[in-house]
Amino acid sequence: QVQVVESGGGLVQAGGSLRLSCAASGSILSINRMAWYRQAPGKQRELVASITNGGSTNYADSVKARFTISSDNAKNTVYLQMSSLEPGDTGVYYCNADIRTTGRAYVPVWGQGTLVTVSS
Repeated sequence: QVQVVESGGGLVQAGGSLRLSCAASGSILSINRMAWYRQAPGKQRELVASITNGGSTNYADSVKARFTISSDNAKNTVYLQMSSLEPGDTGVYYCNADIRTTGRAYVPVWGQGTLVTVSS
């Protein structure tokens, strides 16, 4: 069984920083992409940032220059360093990993989410 677990959420004042971590574990053959999504109250889940196993990154326009995604492939872990946080960054942050276990296909696995609250 494969699971993805997030940590690092919490309450922070506007302008502050937080670092989220996400670790994948279980019977993992390979991971080709890990990503962070967020869902604000009353809104749809949106992509925040993603990183491939080759190190290519992609960011939502709203977080460019403020957030940095990085990974430790040996540990199957991805991080999201968030700086200059704004109240609009409030939401539940979900980690997603495309994981290959026993078959050929990569399957998306989601974490339970971690709440980030930015106060004004």
